[in-house]
Amino acid sequence: MSTPSPEKQIRDITAIGLVVNLLLSALKFSLGIYGRSQAVVADAVHSLSDMGTDLLILLGVKFWSAPADERHPYGHQRVETVVALCISFLLATVAFGFGADAVRSMSDGPKCPPLSIALLGPLFSIVSKEILFRRTRTVGKRIHSSALIANAWHHRSDALSSIPALVAVAAAATNPKWAFLDPIGALVVAILILKVAWDIASPALSELMDHGAGRDDLNRIRALAQSVPGVRSIHRLRTRRVGSGWFVDLHAEVDPDMTVRKGHDIATQVQFRLLEDGPSVADVTVHIEPDETI
Repeated sequence: MSTPSPEKQIRDITAIGLVVNLLLSALKFSLGIYGRSQAVVADAVHSLSDMGTDLLILLGVKFWSAPADERHPYGHQRVETVVALCISFLLATVAFGFGADAVRSMSDGPKCPPLSIALLGPLFSIVSKEILFRRTRTVGKRIHSSALIANAWHHRSDALSSIPALVAVAAAATNPKWAFLDPIGALVVAILILKVAWDIASPALSELMDHGAGRDDLNRIRALAQSVPGVRSIHRLRTRRVGSGWFVDLHAEVDPDMTVRKGHDIATQVQFRLLEDGPSVADVTVHIEPDETI
């Protein structure tokens, strides 16, 4: 049985996440409002924001999976990076909103303690979103999709944010004197979401700024290129991340008396070696130069 295309894998796992987030949002909103828990309502809004990122990915995958064309000769993979940034922006917006509401509630003084039934919302959320995180991250890593991995961590942030909500509601429902813990739990949720937003935005911003590969990946690329027979040395090795892969540009020095055809064959072998065995290499440009050291 053939493996589904990366685009189909992204759509399938994201569609599952969309349905789960819809059901969780409805459940947590209902339990949070009925159970008088600000922390659970805040957690429900987080699940709702997950639905927004699911829709972004379902719409965006059609564009970043499109082949290169005359106006976009390097492809459309940057769309995936922009989607990841949009996810981080939505998360940050939600986090600031939660935080502001929580601070206002703490300044307004004690409220009625939440009801125990509100505990069911975060309990269901922790279990379902952790499962969804693991499945989505597995697919994202398999197909090297930064947007899908970002969405996976969005699922994990929802599961993590449900933990302080669960603790705060449990404590406040057990002892009415601890009702002040409910808005504190909502504030902790906001801080956790804000951290996840930055963790997603940081690599996406690095990619847009053409941040190069790390030392280990550079050493591996250099070693693979120099392992091709006829290559005497490598210099001016440059890399930049585009979507799920590295674009590599390097200069290979060869015998100065070599024919043009032989030099071209060596360049083709270097390209093939890096594309096959390199660290997520998506494109290679090889410049052949004469070795003048001898």
